[in-house]
Amino acid sequence: MRIAICDDCFKDACSMQAFLTEQEVKIYTDTRTLLEDIEEDNIQYDLYLLDIYIDFNMNGIGLAERIRVNDDEATICFVSVSEEFYREAYDVYAMQYLVKPVQKEPLEQLIEKVQKNIAKQKEQRFSFKYRGWVGSIPYRNILYISSRGHNIFIYCIDGTVKECIGKLNDIASQVSETIFRRCHQSFLVNMYHVDHLKGKELTVAGHKIPVSRRYYVEVKNWYYEILFDKSDV
Repeated sequence: MRIAICDDCFKDACSMQAFLTEQEVKIYTDTRTLLEDIEEDNIQYDLYLLDIYIDFNMNGIGLAERIRVNDDEATICFVSVSEEFYREAYDVYAMQYLVKPVQKEPLEQLIEKVQKNIAKQKEQRFSFKYRGWVGSIPYRNILYISSRGHNIFIYCIDGTVKECIGKLNDIASQVSETIFRRCHQSFLVNMYHVDHLKGKELTVAGHKIPVSRRYYVEVKNWYYEILFDKSDV
């Protein structure tokens, strides 16, 4: 697994690296260098360990927001000397928040969780047929699925829309309910791509998806379940 540690305290960064001997780790001591690698060289990591107080121009929260522009599936964990930014951390969908000095056990638990997520993402795919053509899409690449009549439309993170014939009820029973949730008679949403839940509406990569009264409580509960990382999916 590839891990980026961004911490202006090199001693703290090395301390975390010492617990990650089986991983590929790169240490950054400033935000500029990490952002250059991400934005200019298109380098991505499986996990970002970000110090909250990284530098004067941009804290860890701001850095996470920049990272998400280029990698909306980035797995982020903040490290800090206090829990002052705990709430803000979850606003950018951080997987975890570790308080310094970071101990070996919680860091190993985090690595295990990330590895499980990566393995599940690689395994899980949605398969469909359309006009004699068979397609397969990883769950992680699907934003949401909608239906209109007997037509099913699969909206993907790359902006493409795949089409097949079927019923949304059948698809809902086919895909993993820990990832996809029915939020409306005509919509099935990948909850890990939800940016916001405001009122009776989900925002998914700029798309506004209605949430009907029938599904609202379930969708809201699962949204916060994911947001606060109580799920092991």
